[in-house]
Amino acid sequence: MRVERAGAATTLVLDRPHARNAVDTTLREELRARLEEVAADDSVRAVVLTGAGGAFSAGADLKAGFETTPEGHPDVYKALTEGYHPIIKALRTMPKPVVAAVPGAAAGIGCSFALACDLVLAAESAYFLLAFVNIGLVADGGSSLLIPERAGFARAAEMALLGERIPAAKALEWGLINRVVPDDELESAAQQLAQRLAEGPTRSYAGTKRQLNAWMYSRMAEQLELEASIQQEMAASEDFREGVQAFVGKRPPRFHGL
Repeated sequence: MRVERAGAATTLVLDRPHARNAVDTTLREELRARLEEVAADDSVRAVVLTGAGGAFSAGADLKAGFETTPEGHPDVYKALTEGYHPIIKALRTMPKPVVAAVPGAAAGIGCSFALACDLVLAAESAYFLLAFVNIGLVADGGSSLLIPERAGFARAAEMALLGERIPAAKALEWGLINRVVPDDELESAAQQLAQRLAEGPTRSYAGTKRQLNAWMYSRMAEQLELEASIQQEMAASEDFREGVQAFVGKRPPRFHGL
C-alpha cells in the first residue's frame, strides 16, 4: 500500500503493479489496517481508493493460494469472512465519503472494492469484471449485493453468469459507476472530487451513508455470509479444480458440472 495525504483528503493506493494489484494476504491486511486508520482519523474527511500501474485490482491473487480445510480444499470461507468482508464493511460504514478511482481492470474482489465505495470514477480504458464463473466459482466479496443494488438484477446476472468485461462506458450507462474521464485525467479528477468532499459537511455525508446503507444494504452481513458459504461449496468442486488448472496453464477450462 501507499498512503498519500493532500490536506484533509487521503489517497490509498494498491501498489502491486507487477501483479496488476492482485490481492494477496499482505495487501489485504495492509488495506484493512489503512482503512481502519483513516476511518478513525477525524482530520481525514475524504478518501480515495485507487491502484498503481494502470490497474485498480485484478482480484484475489490465485497464485498466492489459500489455507486449506481439514478436507484439503482451499479455505475460501475463512479468506472471505476474516480477510475480505471486513474491508467491504469498512468501506460502506466509514463515516466519510470514499471515492474509487479506477484506472484499469477492476476484477473479482477488485470490482467489489470499487463498487463498495460511495462514488466511482473510471478511466475510459477501465473495465469491470466478475471472472469467478470462468474458474467454476460464484460471485463473492459482496458483488452479489453491490451490483444488483447499483445496476439491477438483469445486469448483475449477466456479469455473474457470463463473466465478460464491462467497459467503463457501458458501466456508466448501466448506472454501475458515476463518471468516466479520459485516462490521463483520472487522477486529477479524483483528487478534485476528494478535495470538494473534504471541504464539505462531513457529518452530513456520514448521515447520507447511514441512510443509504439502511435502505439498500441492511442485509449485507447476511448476504456476505451466504456468499462465503456457497463459495466454499464451489471450492470443493471438480469444476473449480479444473478452472484453476486451466487458468494457471493458460488454456480453456473443460467443465463437467461436477
